[in-house]
Amino acid sequence: MSRPLVIIVAITVVAAATAAATVLFVKTDSARPIMSEEQKAVREKFFGTSKELPPIKEGQEMRPRW
Repeated sequence: MSRPLVIIVAITVVAAATAAATVLFVKTDSARPIMSEEQKAVREKFFGTSKELPPIKEGQEMRPRW
């Protein structure tokens, strides 16, 4: 096999492995874990409520004031 063909095959294999790792990471990270009772108690103490926080509305992202 010629050198350019080996380089192309190696780049293709690395790209495929990277894509597969990305898909696996995104799939496992997307599932939200259920909070334990201790975490819920700390959340209620810190935020003052045990309810889930409302989603941020469109255009209301938190930005620094400077």
